[in-house]
Amino acid sequence: MPHGLVGCVAYCELGEFSLKILAAALLAISPILCQETAEAHLGRGYDALRQDRYQTAADEFRAALQLDQKLVTRARFPLAVALFELKQTADARREFEAVRLETGDHPNVLYYLGRLDLQDGNFASAARDLQQAATKPPFPDTAYYLGFAYFKEGLFADAERWLKEALHVNPQDSVALYQLAMVYRKQGREQEAKKAVEQSSELRRRSAEESQLRMECARKLDSGPREEAHAVCQRLWNDRDADRLTSLGTLYGQHGDLDAALAPLRRAAELQPQAPQTQYNLAFTYYRLNRFAEARGPLASAVTRWPDLFPLNSLYGAVLARLGEDAAAYQVLRRAHDLNAEDQATAQMLYVVAMELGRKSVEKKDYGEARRYFEQAVKVKPEDGEALRRLEEVRKLSGLK
Repeated sequence: MPHGLVGCVAYCELGEFSLKILAAALLAISPILCQETAEAHLGRGYDALRQDRYQTAADEFRAALQLDQKLVTRARFPLAVALFELKQTADARREFEAVRLETGDHPNVLYYLGRLDLQDGNFASAARDLQQAATKPPFPDTAYYLGFAYFKEGLFADAERWLKEALHVNPQDSVALYQLAMVYRKQGREQEAKKAVEQSSELRRRSAEESQLRMECARKLDSGPREEAHAVCQRLWNDRDADRLTSLGTLYGQHGDLDAALAPLRRAAELQPQAPQTQYNLAFTYYRLNRFAEARGPLASAVTRWPDLFPLNSLYGAVLARLGEDAAAYQVLRRAHDLNAEDQATAQMLYVVAMELGRKSVEKKDYGEARRYFEQAVKVKPEDGEALRRLEEVRKLSGLK
């Protein structure tokens, strides 16, 4: 993963590294009025971050904070990240420091403060913050930036230690290997420096070959026998590299070979159990295979951990609905709809589940509960005559006008 591509950090909490799967826009709709909410701005902010539209993201998170100043980790932290990506360093630092006052020396905040210090040339301060962050590394490149800070400070033994740690985390990191070569050169270890430079060049060459292999895999999946395609594609398998495994599983999925996609995606999810995208990818593949019970597992814990991510909520709601768990599906789909009222597929699922639960409540003569379900159906589809008719019926049955 190239250094500096940090737009895909955890957006909804100060948690582990999460890839670019984030909540989309929300528009809170009622039959009478439309009203912006903090949740709406959060949803649009997350979606903008997912698309690397950092100025839009910053505007949305600021709007959310104007409505609710308590949204420290859900809005102020991603606002700071967006400002960091916009290279508005003074504003980013101010927001990160504000988060720090609320959360303490959280590794995520210290990581970014260290990165800002590096940009400002404050290498001793950068090393201090990144050293603290490295006790529980929030992102895979934490060790690299700590090693680089020590290098710039002239502490070459410490730089060597942490750059080697960066390579332990990601053995394919050609940038860290090249930086290690610079450390060796400063120490007068020319032979080791030369070897490290050669290895860095070899890693870059392999990366180019891997790109070619991915293109060949895609071509074979589209045109050749599956056995031939698998022989090519499986050369991308790396049992310890979640990114490569995700790439392989995604390739299979995009080209219709869902059964083959499962093995690499399962392994990626094992390697990165706390990354929402790995859990989503695996669950979505199970869902496409109509293996709904197996899809449920990866989603249940992920939705609890990342409640603001629309894709997770929408897929989990769909899985629960397919399993016939309408009451649970209703709650999850309502949350998904709150996060992105513009997604028509989610709205339709929520409407169907609400209508079914309303019908069952009428059968139980629980008219108050039925009314709530039919009101939700009308809210989702205010133009729907059936939902309006059923709502009027239960209002009469419950003695309401």
